[in-house]
Amino acid sequence: MVKRYLTSNQGAPIVDDQHSLTVGERGPILLTDTVYLEKIAQFDRERIPERAFHAKGAGAFGYFVPYKSFASLTMADFLQDPEKVTPVFTRFSLAGGSLGGADTVRDVRGFAVKFYTEEGNYDLICNHIPVFPLRDPLQFPDFVHALKPDPVANIRGGPVAASRLWDFMSLRPESMNFLLYLFSDIGTVKSYRTIQGFGVNTYKWVNLCGEEVYIRYYWEPCEGVECIDSKMAAQLAGTDPDVASRDLFDTIAAGDCVEFEMRVQIIKSELECEQPFDILDSTLIWPEHMYPLIPVGRMVLNKNPENFFAEVEQSAFSPAAIVPGIAFSNDRILQGRIFPYADTQRYRIGTNFLELPVNMPRKPVDNKIQDGPMRSRYSTDIANYLPNTLSCGLPAEAPEKGNPPQECISGCVGRQEPAGDDYYQAGYKYRNMSEAEKEHLVSNIIESLSQADEPIQRRMIEHFMRTDNELGCRIAQRLNLTP
Repeated sequence: MVKRYLTSNQGAPIVDDQHSLTVGERGPILLTDTVYLEKIAQFDRERIPERAFHAKGAGAFGYFVPYKSFASLTMADFLQDPEKVTPVFTRFSLAGGSLGGADTVRDVRGFAVKFYTEEGNYDLICNHIPVFPLRDPLQFPDFVHALKPDPVANIRGGPVAASRLWDFMSLRPESMNFLLYLFSDIGTVKSYRTIQGFGVNTYKWVNLCGEEVYIRYYWEPCEGVECIDSKMAAQLAGTDPDVASRDLFDTIAAGDCVEFEMRVQIIKSELECEQPFDILDSTLIWPEHMYPLIPVGRMVLNKNPENFFAEVEQSAFSPAAIVPGIAFSNDRILQGRIFPYADTQRYRIGTNFLELPVNMPRKPVDNKIQDGPMRSRYSTDIANYLPNTLSCGLPAEAPEKGNPPQECISGCVGRQEPAGDDYYQAGYKYRNMSEAEKEHLVSNIIESLSQADEPIQRRMIEHFMRTDNELGCRIAQRLNLTP
C-alpha cells in the first residue's frame, strides 16, 4: 500500500499542518512559513465572488466620540479628545452562512467597524462571541470547511453536516469555550442592534512615551443584549429570513439611531507573564472581575447605505489597518489574520479595492504604489520610485509617529503547540448560567449532536464532562449514553 502524507501544492511533504512557524513558543509568525501562506492564500481564493466567510451582512454609517482623552494609554489620534468626532462604517454579518442564508440561524455574527481617522483607516474587526475556537490560524481553513456544506452532496444540515462539525470540534478541545457560547441562546439573534461585539484578539495600545498596555475591545449595545431561542430562530428563518438586516435598515430609516458603547480591558505589558493564564490565547476570555471593563466612547449609527452593493457588499476590512498608537501583540490568531483579510479583498474585489469610496481613507494617500485593475487615483510625478531627486524625493519627511514599538524577540524557530491545556474555562460560564439558560444550552447541543455518529458523540461527552460534570451528565443522559 502506498503511504499517504500531507504535501504542498507542489507535492513537497508537509510535516506539520496544524502549527504555524513561530519564534519560540510565544513569538510572532514568520513570513517564511510557506505552509501557512500557501494554505491561507489558497483558502482566500475559494469563492467567487462572495466572501468565503461572513458572506451575508448589513451595514450603516455613523460616528464615534470618546468620553475623554486616553493620551496616557495611546497616541491614537481618534482617542485624544472628547470633542473629536470620527466617521465610521459598521458591517454586521453572518460568519458561516452564504449570501442567501437566514439572519437567525445559529452562527457567529461579525461586527466590523471602520474608523475614518485623520491618520488613516483603522479597522476593528469583532465577533459577537468573545472567544475563538482555535489557537493557531493554520487550522482556520479546516474550521471553515467543517462548517460549510460537505463537498460531496453540498448539503448544510442533517447527520453528515452534524458529524463533520462535531468531529472537528471533538478533536480541538480548545473550542469548548466557543461551543458553549455558540450553542447558548446568544447563537441565535434577530437584531443587530442588540448584539455585543468582542475584539477576541489581544492588541496593544502605545502612548507617546512608548509605554505599552495589552487591551481587548468590547462593544455593548445601548439598548441591551437580546437573543431568541432556537424555535423562534427556525420560525423567523422561514417567515422573515432577512429580519436582522431589515430591522437595522428600517430603524435608521425611521430616524432613530443605533448606539454602542466601546469598552476595553487592560493589562500592563510588564505583567503579562504574571497572569494565571495566557492572555494572548484567543480561546480564553479575560474574566471581568480580574480585568474590569473601562468605558471608552460611544458609536452612533445614523445613516443607511445609499446602495447596498457599493457600500456594504464592497466594503472591505482588515486587521492590518491600524493607526499609530495601536499595535499588534503576539496573539497567534491575530498574527495569522494580518495577511489574509486584505489578500482576500484583492482577490474578491480587485487590487485597488481601497479606491472604492466606502474603503477609501479620508486623508490623502501618498506612496509609489501604482496601476492594477480599476485604478483611479494616480500621480503625475515622473519618479515612481524611492529614493529620487526628480520629484524632490517625495514623500520624504518621516512622520512624527508611526514606527511600531521596538520588541526584542528570541527563540527557536519551529512548529509547536501553544503551551497550556486550559481548555475548559467554559465551565465557569456554565456554572453561572440560570437553570433556564442551562436547559436551552443542553437542548441546543442535543439538537445538533444527536445527529452525529456515536463515536463522535462520546468524544464530545468526555469534553463536556471535563468542562462541567453536570453538563456532561445531562448531555449523556439525553443521548442515552453512559458518561
